[in-house]
Amino acid sequence: MTPTPVGQSPVIRNLKDFDPQSGSAVERALFNHRGLVVLLCIIVTLLLGWQTTRLQLNASFEKTIPAHHPYIQNFLRNQNDLTGLGNAVRIAVANPSGSIYEARYLDVLRRLSDDIFLLPGVNRVQMKSLWTPNTRWVGVTEDGLDGGPVIPEGYDGGASSLQQLNSNIARSGEVGQLVALDSKSSVIYVPLLAKDPQGVLLDYTAFSRQLETLRAKYEGQGVTIHITGFAKIVGDLIEGVRAVLLFFGLAVLIAAAAVYWYTRCVRSTALVVLASLVAVVWQLGLLPALGYSIDPYSILVPFLVFAIGMSHGAQKMNGIMQDIGRGTHKLIAARYTFRRLFVAGLTALLADAVGFAVLLVIDIQVIRELAIAASIGVGVLIFTNLILLPILLSYTGVSEKAAARSLRAEREAGMHPLWRFFDLFTQRRWAACAIAVSVVLGLAGFVASTQLAVGDLDPGAPELRPESRYNRDVSFMTSSYGASIDVLAVMVKTPDGACSNYETLNKVDTLEWELRQLDGVEGTSSLAQLSRRVLAGLNEGNPKWYEFLHNQDMLNTIAAGAPRELYSESCGLLTLNVFLRDHKADTLARVVSHVEQFARNNDSADAQFQLAAGSAGIEVATNIVVKEAWRLMLLVVYTSVVTLCFIAFRSWKAVVVAVLPLLLTSMLAEALMVALGIGVKVATLPVIALGVGIGVDYALYILSITLARMRQGASLSEAYHAALLFTGKVVMLTGATLAIGVITWIASPIKFQADMGLLLAFMFLWNMLGALILLPALAHFLLKPTSTLAASASATLHNADGRDTRTLKGTAPKTSAT
Repeated sequence: MTPTPVGQSPVIRNLKDFDPQSGSAVERALFNHRGLVVLLCIIVTLLLGWQTTRLQLNASFEKTIPAHHPYIQNFLRNQNDLTGLGNAVRIAVANPSGSIYEARYLDVLRRLSDDIFLLPGVNRVQMKSLWTPNTRWVGVTEDGLDGGPVIPEGYDGGASSLQQLNSNIARSGEVGQLVALDSKSSVIYVPLLAKDPQGVLLDYTAFSRQLETLRAKYEGQGVTIHITGFAKIVGDLIEGVRAVLLFFGLAVLIAAAAVYWYTRCVRSTALVVLASLVAVVWQLGLLPALGYSIDPYSILVPFLVFAIGMSHGAQKMNGIMQDIGRGTHKLIAARYTFRRLFVAGLTALLADAVGFAVLLVIDIQVIRELAIAASIGVGVLIFTNLILLPILLSYTGVSEKAAARSLRAEREAGMHPLWRFFDLFTQRRWAACAIAVSVVLGLAGFVASTQLAVGDLDPGAPELRPESRYNRDVSFMTSSYGASIDVLAVMVKTPDGACSNYETLNKVDTLEWELRQLDGVEGTSSLAQLSRRVLAGLNEGNPKWYEFLHNQDMLNTIAAGAPRELYSESCGLLTLNVFLRDHKADTLARVVSHVEQFARNNDSADAQFQLAAGSAGIEVATNIVVKEAWRLMLLVVYTSVVTLCFIAFRSWKAVVVAVLPLLLTSMLAEALMVALGIGVKVATLPVIALGVGIGVDYALYILSITLARMRQGASLSEAYHAALLFTGKVVMLTGATLAIGVITWIASPIKFQADMGLLLAFMFLWNMLGALILLPALAHFLLKPTSTLAASASATLHNADGRDTRTLKGTAPKTSAT
């Protein structure tokens, strides 16, 4: 029998004419027991739906840092001796109508400080404000060196007490730290505990809301409050989840409307959307069952799972609708489509899962959990969209009008100008032009991508918009305190009791001077700098004595009264705090490079200079880990995709045709990130990996049908045209629909969601265009109908052209089932 065109299986109207034992063992196991399959899926959906009620939305500071990086290991080893350099919140309380030296302001500050002291999760021992006893002054009086709390003993709010407070603050060294340069605000420094004494993790959502409650309470009493810190960023992101859910719902509606516009069939549209949403429910239900939560960085994963599900579901629905339109029984149509597209869909989903799983190579727990969550979501799509959806459609079928319309549209599409345009790229002239343009775009994208930076490129919190309350608070801190909230701490390890040795402090003093000359460094503080100040103070403030003298007794005396944040209790660790203008990638790299070079030249048995603590130090370690894993991640994901494609097609030429369009999209996406000012960081890495996985979906669906038709002896033009009519239409539909859905994210109040929306829309569109234009152009030069290429395609794809040994009862083994 002459092979029939791809996508046109023999019309079997009556089930008794169909052999239920035809098809693969997997097909027989599923469709011959489809009632049991549906029942099991309903039970699983109910159980996992109940599990979703246990899913927690929270974040952890410890999960966002690369715990095994040497910098972080240094920080964790010395964490108990480092005051104010971990997870902390800074609350600036400003007096808009005067200065801090007013009794009313100080009373509000005291009450606010007391309320914050009692909040769950606060490290009360290290909390610091003007009212805490660990905020002290040191100075020279008529009686010699003296000191004490900055709030004077017997403070009563009178003029004499306020004058004494002013004097104490001036001698405390806290101007620019706890007290603003213009004396109009002061800071409450609030270090946080990862867990409470009962071992319960800090609830950032609740903590952020408590801060907002206190802000609202005390701003009504004549002050303004500005809050910065990781906990506040996470709290604001979690509050923005409502907007994320809104845009998720909008994307679902857009996708459903587009599928309905294409099918004009309510039941099939509803089932495609239902199957994709069931996958999301399964994914979210499995997370708490496996001991995971969801955080602001992985909140977009459910939408990505839904988007991938819609892409695969639309392909299954389209195939079934076409067969039903020709008169085939709905059950048989479902089995035909399962045969043609299951392996291509499975390969594509495995590629998606691998694209996420490779994120596990990054030593940051929040990314690893995102990778696990996304891989689980893609894994369940195999059951919900490749298996459950065709089985459900085998029960419901599609409306007769929709089926007839689909068949009529297919016949008319043969002469549609759009399909004729895409078919032009199977011809040598157009194919050569497409490849030439792609090479130019690829080279331009590659050159631009070399400028792609690792880390944040903007001050403040780049996850939030510049005009957000948090970033306005950061701007206030920077302008009022002469430096940003970004602190990089260099740890200087010494033998116990030797932190004040002259040789060690002299090296610290030298490094301080060198760092202050670097662009981006606003100031420093250390025991060496304090020694200079005290020495000048002991000599009537004469600046000529602002020198670092070789007098060990004097250095020991100064160290004895120095604040604990400058050295450890055992005097075996010194802390050099470097206050930076911002935490941009270039600033951090410049400072860290200088410190590392200094350490190589000056480390000894008595003093080792170690990086890094402080918010900027932790960000440096994160940037280093991301940079090392970035290219490795792309290498692994492309290697995996190439391997899967080779298993499916058994031809290196077919692999090249499928993968080169993905490579072009990756380079152009990185160029777009440069243009948008987006760096490679925790929030963007998953999108880079996703672009490869989504793109291979489109390529696999089109290429599998093209190869199968060429195996029948069709020309490339005929084979590609058949692929366009069967799967290409849906590739275009899903690519455009998903791009429209995510582009709406640009209106989100969360900036990183808006950035991800732009990147994803770009990738959806370019991957679609690559599959429709560049793929046939490459196929023109690499794939030949008469070569052994098509004949050597994977045996698992043999059903793509409908061949099966037992489809019709009583047929010969080689009868075509297409």
